Amino acid sequence: MKAHYSGIGMTSQRTRARMVERLRKQGIRDEVVLTAMAEVPRHIFVEEALASRAYEDVSLPLGYGQTISSPYTVARMLELLRAGKTIQRALEIGTGCGYQAAILSHLAQEVYTLERVVPLANKARVRLRDLGISNVRVRQADGFAGFPDAAPFDSIIVAAAATHVPQALLEQLAVGGRMVLPTGAHEQHLRVVERGAQSYIESVLETVKFVPMRAGME
Repeated sequence: MKAHYSGIGMTSQRTRARMVERLRKQGIRDEVVLTAMAEVPRHIFVEEALASRAYEDVSLPLGYGQTISSPYTVARMLELLRAGKTIQRALEIGTGCGYQAAILSHLAQEVYTLERVVPLANKARVRLRDLGISNVRVRQADGFAGFPDAAPFDSIIVAAAATHVPQALLEQLAVGGRMVLPTGAHEQHLRVVERGAQSYIESVLETVKFVPMRAGME
């Protein structure tokens, strides 16, 4: 049974609707993404002390040196990932609190999400289960290695900034697939990678700020 997370005040459905309207004004045009963001209660994915700030357009700390991205960043990356198409199988690198995976569950048939910080992965599993989300699989793993057992993926999204596009993720991207990720050390940019039959096409977009992508497990 799905848990009841409608909330009151700053955690209500009306508050999410205002967030969606703000995203429209900020330039998000994909109504499928906007509908998904209206459905998922962001406040349950942050610490209780920060719930009143859950729908502000800011990133918030999760502990373990990780953050939940701002609503605009999540919407922008998912809009780029979808590119107006239905997602069949998605891979997310950096589960964090599970919020973006919950949004993805409305956009994709199957979602595989990897988190290197074990306590965060465990919390994300509980939250997703409590929401009744059954098409997301959380795995504790090093994101640089991807998830070869479930590859190829038509969509890959990365929620931490690497200095380069990880080779394993390029190999696990299906022909015709699309990957969205931040790259860079000091100055980071959103990057879109599309895999063609013979080569990859990369586009570098706006500047962003993410925590660095790290190897190994914690």
